[in-house]
Amino acid sequence: MQRYQAPINILSLLAGLLFSSLAASASTNSTATAELTPYEASYTASMSKGVSLNGQGIRTLTSQGNNVWLYRTDVDSFIADINESLIFKWDNGHVIPLRYRYRLSGFLIKDRKQSIDFDWQNGIATGKYRGESFEVKLEEGTLDPLGYQLQLHQDLKAGKRDITYRVLDKGDYDTDRFAVIAEESLSDRGRTLQTLKAEKVREEDSKRQTLMWFDPEQNYLLARLLQVEPDGSEYELRLKDARVQD
Repeated sequence: MQRYQAPINILSLLAGLLFSSLAASASTNSTATAELTPYEASYTASMSKGVSLNGQGIRTLTSQGNNVWLYRTDVDSFIADINESLIFKWDNGHVIPLRYRYRLSGFLIKDRKQSIDFDWQNGIATGKYRGESFEVKLEEGTLDPLGYQLQLHQDLKAGKRDITYRVLDKGDYDTDRFAVIAEESLSDRGRTLQTLKAEKVREEDSKRQTLMWFDPEQNYLLARLLQVEPDGSEYELRLKDARVQD
């Protein structure tokens, strides 16, 4: 019997989307980068032809005191359950990851786990992915698979429009670049949102496309995500509800 795999990428994007060297084309607002705002947001997901995934994703950001925060995503669907969390320090507008955990499990899906612990004093990160341990030398500005997503919308809030991150994932580094390409109106449940439309910048010959819409009126939360796969199939996330603490 084959394992079901089609929608896992989009669920991982929600649980583990979107987050260091910064190539900023706009000036930084020091007030915006100095503070984090606790929030809780929920998302619904659909795939090609509008088929519902019958799932919901919840993402929360909560203060633990002393500039230490917990960033967490939980996805519950008939396909898979994902639990992803990051404990990090917020330092002068930057996410400093301390402890990252990820787990995916579901019906006919092989469980996947990853853990990363960041030892900034000694300049190393240790972790485990699919049962294999790894140790990596930390680069300045290193982010994790969840923390870079928080850094992204904080950097957009600060006025940055072209941003590159070094992300430690599965025992190796990735370089991820994001760019704002337009200001665009987005219709949502009878409302019209004025959003920033961004894309994940890939190689010119890449057939995969990831587009994101962020809502400045809701603290630059992700309002919509659309991913087009090389085979033409599409996966979409939409913001269902958000509670941002004043």
